[in-house]
Amino acid sequence: MQVVGILDMYAGEPNQGMRCIQEIIGRYPEELAFQVYDVRGNATLPQQIDQHRIYIATGGPGNPEEGDGVWDKAFGDFIQAIYEANKQREEKIFVLFICHSFQMAVKHFGLAQITKRKATSFGVMTVHKTAEGMEDPLFHALENPFWAVDSRDYQVVKPKKKRFTEMGAAIIALEKIRTHVEYERAIMGVRFSPELVGTQFHPEADPESFLHHLKKPEVREKIIALKAKPNTVACSSIS
Repeated sequence: MQVVGILDMYAGEPNQGMRCIQEIIGRYPEELAFQVYDVRGNATLPQQIDQHRIYIATGGPGNPEEGDGVWDKAFGDFIQAIYEANKQREEKIFVLFICHSFQMAVKHFGLAQITKRKATSFGVMTVHKTAEGMEDPLFHALENPFWAVDSRDYQVVKPKKKRFTEMGAAIIALEKIRTHVEYERAIMGVRFSPELVGTQFHPEADPESFLHHLKKPEVREKIIALKAKPNTVACSSIS
């Protein structure tokens, strides 16, 4: 049985993402189990990178460029160690980064800029595969474009092509096409290495989590206010 290491980036905030991830793993009780590490709350990480062969780093609240210098450094060191070890190991270690942790991984590896959006994006949006994404095994069963839950205050933009080439990394997805604005399309997925991949969108999200979030009074009011503005998308932050 494989025990999946869940790197919890929610900092103790109530969320639906952890439930979704745990329920997906729970569909395979004879093959998978999980262990949760409170990365942001207690700077807790596995003592050894090969304590698990599969890791899922979750989404979470706040600015991905901010940390206390302890947990964020430990997280960066941890994923760097995995990246380096995979170059030599026969038994590879796999990591999926989601939303907040995806942005942190992009920052750590120096692949692009992280900027605050003009407006928070929340909804079920189209995501477009790039040429590399068309060949990526993560997306092989999905159409182009495909639909996914998008939920972010920050975005990954201005990719550093030289750094992508140095790492052998690839952009595998971009955000929806918006003809009414001139903003750069944000990066929605990166293949950091054959074993490390991340998405800006929430692949774990299910209808229950989406509806639960929409029913929050503060979310409802925020969406109503944003819908009244031109050139904005109904939005909030799924957690």
